[in-house]
Amino acid sequence: MLATLQQSQQTLNEALQQVSTGLSVNQPSDNPTAAAAMVENTIETGDVDEYTQNVSTSLSTVKEASSVLSTVVSSLTSAQSAGIEGANGTSSAATMKIIANQVQGILDSVITDANTTVGGAYLFSGTSTSTPYTADPTSPTGYTYNGNNQTSSVAIGDQTNVAINLPGSQVFSNSSNSVIGSLSSLVSALNSGNSSAVETATTAVGSAIGFVGQQQVFYSNAESQLSSQETFLQQDTVTLTTQESNLIGVNEATAATDLSQAETDNSAALAAVAKVLPNNLLNYLSAPT
Repeated sequence: MLATLQQSQQTLNEALQQVSTGLSVNQPSDNPTAAAAMVENTIETGDVDEYTQNVSTSLSTVKEASSVLSTVVSSLTSAQSAGIEGANGTSSAATMKIIANQVQGILDSVITDANTTVGGAYLFSGTSTSTPYTADPTSPTGYTYNGNNQTSSVAIGDQTNVAINLPGSQVFSNSSNSVIGSLSSLVSALNSGNSSAVETATTAVGSAIGFVGQQQVFYSNAESQLSSQETFLQQDTVTLTTQESNLIGVNEATAATDLSQAETDNSAALAAVAKVLPNNLLNYLSAPT
């Protein structure tokens, strides 16, 4: 009878715990198989959460870089228009200097764009933490690149990594199509008042526009890959959550019914013990010695 009461109390405690926690497995001994499966589920969920965070952060970085390059293209287009105006053969030396100041302002804004940061990290310094471009009077362009030529990659899957940046040495000071170099040359040509030199520099600015457009393709492809992986990870999260619920979750209605039944059984066991034990004690006391 006491064993039955003990089992009844244990069943009641388990039912109470399931209702209060919403879990059918509160310790490994409740269901060793489900507990083992949950260990794997927890590990995978942690990985998916990390990849999701990487994707979210990387998307912000890639989108910002793409936006910056769009701004640079607009700046270069303005500089190209200014160069065409300065090379038309009718502009006076004074007018050319005014235009040169305008282009210098454009160059300054491009340098600011090249030094853009997201979350405290420079977009175009490679993997370096140094400010990408700083003024340098000894440089032919007037600026020096302080970053490195490496790209940053992030893990967005168990065996999937994606590069999320291009170094400034490739985007802004490429040896064959230099954004900074072409703008600097245009400023110098305008200040010299040489229409032929202005025309040559303006052509170089036009080439730089096309080159920057090509670099934007990199960021467009990266954004597409990240967005696709983000969708996949969201579905993976739903799948893992469902799996967790199936492994250790409880049906609330069933749990409530089980609790009610456990309470009834426990009350019956207590009543039976209360009735039987005193009689057994009386029989023992009245037995002949």
